[in-house]
Amino acid sequence: MQYEITLPTDYDMGIIRRRVETNAPRLDDFEGMGLKAYLIQDRANGAMVNQYAPFYLWNDQAGMAKFLWGGGFFTGICTSFGRPPVRHWAGVDVLAGPDLDQPALSATKHTQLLEPDVDPAEPIAAAVETLQRTASLEGVHTAALAVDTARWELVHFTLWSGPEPGAVPGTRYQVLHLSTPGTKELLGR
Repeated sequence: MQYEITLPTDYDMGIIRRRVETNAPRLDDFEGMGLKAYLIQDRANGAMVNQYAPFYLWNDQAGMAKFLWGGGFFTGICTSFGRPPVRHWAGVDVLAGPDLDQPALSATKHTQLLEPDVDPAEPIAAAVETLQRTASLEGVHTAALAVDTARWELVHFTLWSGPEPGAVPGTRYQVLHLSTPGTKELLGR
């Protein structure tokens, strides 16, 4: 799941950085969560927009539900910024990269629409092959693939241990913090 909050051009992104620094540790042991990447784009660092765009991989629906409406976690976002739309995809696969044990510093997210009226089996199988190649690249922490069945859209998500090297297409983000309470379960370890 992911939600994106695009902020005004003159917004002080230091506010987001401080919120993450203060609040992120609360989710470092959140039951049901595989991982949460606290992502930003910052115009001061050359991005087109100021944006807070956390990305989550869940091990179970109950954990996601508790986060969104059962425990006051999402309430802070709603109180500060209004309730943003939350994108939710069905997970296809998630793979560890060679730098899984390193801190994640950047991320890429690439969405791909599937052709209309095409059986999704073949393009999703091809996307799994791409995921496997991506996960083997130097500098990859974790790579995931998911599908939005309402839009028939694939999302390729990759965490990197350094600056994303331009090896994969997509929107680039800085990772402010990575909570990994259930990564072993997520990766089947």
